[in-house]
Amino acid sequence: MLDWSDIVLRLGVATVASAAIGLNRDLHGKPIGVRTLGIVGLATSLVVLTSNPIALEAGLMSDATSRVVQGILTGIGFLGAGVIIHSERGKVRGLTSAACVWLTACIGVMCGLGHWRLVVVAMGLTLALLVFGGVLERTMHRLIGGKGADDDLPRD
Repeated sequence: MLDWSDIVLRLGVATVASAAIGLNRDLHGKPIGVRTLGIVGLATSLVVLTSNPIALEAGLMSDATSRVVQGILTGIGFLGAGVIIHSERGKVRGLTSAACVWLTACIGVMCGLGHWRLVVVAMGLTLALLVFGGVLERTMHRLIGGKGADDDLPRD
């Protein structure tokens, strides 16, 4: 079993590194940013932590459970795709909501597996991303610029 510091380190680095890529994409006018990619990085790290070979050897997850998780995460991607829309002005909206749908499925998997420490850390990081990610994007646009106006930043 991973200890708290290892969980925070692994999930935290995945979140911050992915959010940094999202900031780069946002500053280049792409329809994806800090919150969306931070959530995707966190979600994938969360699932990988329970599906690594050590977890399988320790009996924390069986091959059958691994296949169930794979099916859930594949299927939930289609549900997330349903919340992404293109506006009349050509703007893409709903990417953060779609990422949240996927992360919610990952958190549900962790709850089902009883990985409570992973759930607690993931929830804290998720809420931090959702609360401060948009603020970071707007602040960076004001400080260093980027493509697109401040008013056009996605707020889904």
